Amino acid sequence: MVRQSGSPVAATPQEIFADPREVARRVRERVLQEVPESSRQLHADEAPAGQIAHFAELERARVLEAGASGLDKLAAGRADEIGDDESFGIEAIVLLEGRPAILVQGGDFPVQQGDWAVLEDHRAAIRASLARVGRVEVSGHVNLDWVGTGFLVGADVIMTNRHVAVEFARGDGAGWTFQQGVSAELDFAEEFGTLPGTASPTFAVTEVLGIHPEADMALLRIAPPVNGTSLPTPLAVAADAPADLPGRAVYCVGYPAWDGRRNEPESMRRIFMDVYNVKRLQPGTATELVPGQNVMKHDCSTLGGNSGSPVFDLTDHRVLGLHFGGRYGFGNYAVPLWQLTDDPLLGRAGVNFV
Repeated sequence: MVRQSGSPVAATPQEIFADPREVARRVRERVLQEVPESSRQLHADEAPAGQIAHFAELERARVLEAGASGLDKLAAGRADEIGDDESFGIEAIVLLEGRPAILVQGGDFPVQQGDWAVLEDHRAAIRASLARVGRVEVSGHVNLDWVGTGFLVGADVIMTNRHVAVEFARGDGAGWTFQQGVSAELDFAEEFGTLPGTASPTFAVTEVLGIHPEADMALLRIAPPVNGTSLPTPLAVAADAPADLPGRAVYCVGYPAWDGRRNEPESMRRIFMDVYNVKRLQPGTATELVPGQNVMKHDCSTLGGNSGSPVFDLTDHRVLGLHFGGRYGFGNYAVPLWQLTDDPLLGRAGVNFV
């Protein structure tokens, strides 16, 4: 069994790909489309940046071809023959195909191939999910201009992590207030390729409703801008446990940021292509409910900026969990929200349990 122990995805290719040969065929086809003239010699007068980009394409094609070769060996029962280059390439394919981080543009996502072609059957519901997740931005902070992800769970209530909220809020013994000189707001867009001057409306955080005493969770009240822009309806939060949680298809929505302290830089580049801080759709699976720890594990490809992301059930698009962190090579962690239906803080905030 091949396991990419250096991968941020805590699953093997055998666990992710139903048909490794088909994945290898699809990868080779993509490489031919992306680098149709891979042997072309660049003219001396071409810009150095263009040369660098071209050679990067060739290197990426080489890595993916090696991975496709490794997948062929895996399918043929020859895992013991897989070399280091092929193992590295398999990891790249796992990250790019098996657990992609799909760029969101115009509130939508591009058509997917392979195992995640199933997303097409859920496009309308996923679009509705995307529209209710935003980036938590701050003004007046000493060194940050945004701090994580948040999502709409009540009529005017967003949920995020405690460790996100404490960047702009503080406890005073009786409740939570804003740090002096710091304010926060939620932007439901911040997408890749957004043109200057086309910024979406932002919604001011007007109140810290509470920070959970045990779970890594905060609830914030937001208000629409004065131009009359209204908030969408809230997301449905799961009020009961999903059946057959391990292996259940899920997806995160959030804003992965460069996170070199906890993740291997080259793996990050292969999956995020050096594009960070913008909205992404990140499909994967739920892997485990950790007994006695109020933790649900999943293997979506997330980074630090995903703190506060919702983990959706792909079947019914209810929010199963609140993502709060991960450990490189072992998986990611979320608060299982169905276990908090009777929690006083969530009850007072009017969280939309369904």
